[in-house]
Amino acid sequence: MTQDNPMREVIAAQNDPVGGLTSDPIAAGTDAATTTATPTSAAPAAEAPRAKRVTQRQLIRRRFLRNKPAVVGMAVILAMFAMAWVVPNFLPWRYDQLDNNAFYAPPGTGNHLLGTTQAGADVLALTMRGLSKSLIIGFMVALLQTSIAALVGSSVAYIGGVYQTAMMWIVDLLLVIPSFFLIAIVTTGGPKGPHAWLLLVALLAFFGWPLSSRVVRSMSMSVKEREYVQAAKYMGLSTTKTLIRHIIPNISSMLIVDACLGVGYAILAEAGLSFFGFGVQAPDTSLGTLIAEGQQTATTFPWIFLAPATFLVILVMCVNAIGDGLRDALDPNSMSGGRA
Repeated sequence: MTQDNPMREVIAAQNDPVGGLTSDPIAAGTDAATTTATPTSAAPAAEAPRAKRVTQRQLIRRRFLRNKPAVVGMAVILAMFAMAWVVPNFLPWRYDQLDNNAFYAPPGTGNHLLGTTQAGADVLALTMRGLSKSLIIGFMVALLQTSIAALVGSSVAYIGGVYQTAMMWIVDLLLVIPSFFLIAIVTTGGPKGPHAWLLLVALLAFFGWPLSSRVVRSMSMSVKEREYVQAAKYMGLSTTKTLIRHIIPNISSMLIVDACLGVGYAILAEAGLSFFGFGVQAPDTSLGTLIAEGQQTATTFPWIFLAPATFLVILVMCVNAIGDGLRDALDPNSMSGGRA
């Protein structure tokens, strides 16, 4: 029992910081150095790895890429754009050239990969020309009608008053007007020539924006009550700058989806008008014009009808798939795009 007392005193002296420093300076210095060095060396290991911040653009891209139909649709649309403008440069026949030795030639005859028409025109060259024309018309109409809908809908919601009453009356009037017959009448008596299709673009955009503007107005009504819009108003910012800087950017997700879906609407509208002879006029061509030409011989010479019809169906389906994918990616409440 008496032999344990010295050991207890040594242990007590080491545990006592004051006693340790006064009784053994060298040991105290060693302990102090060890005590000081230990937190420094252990600090990096104790820090948790910082999570990389994900921006909103990256989040939207991730959600869109998880939507497989939308990704496939985007790839097909890009491939169609490349085909419409690249493939005609490598074809042995132009869309306006006729092969007098090949009438109703089946696919694979000579240099005609998809056959020829009754007049001897190459079906592949015609389809590529019609595809490019339908793509141009579809995207131009979607851009114009979405821009008009954004400006009119947001301005009606922000300004209000008599302006709102008058513009909504015009919107309601345009919604009940039979636009198909009016477009058919105007294009029939309109200008002719290689640029006559621009009139069709203007008419389709003019009759396509009213429905979208009502949706834009309803969304802008909630945006205009937010603090930053009220602050811009009290600071004396003009109406035009307030709309462009604060209101329209905050409804851009809806506008992007509307523009994408508007492409499909415009392509189908153009194809329908061209099918009845009121759209793109000869010597130019579109997918609707080719379908109208091939529907009379769809059972006897089906390749004339099947080529443009197949491209039209795939084109519209891919555009709608992209629109659905963008809607799910831009909507934070949608669970279709998965978790971030």
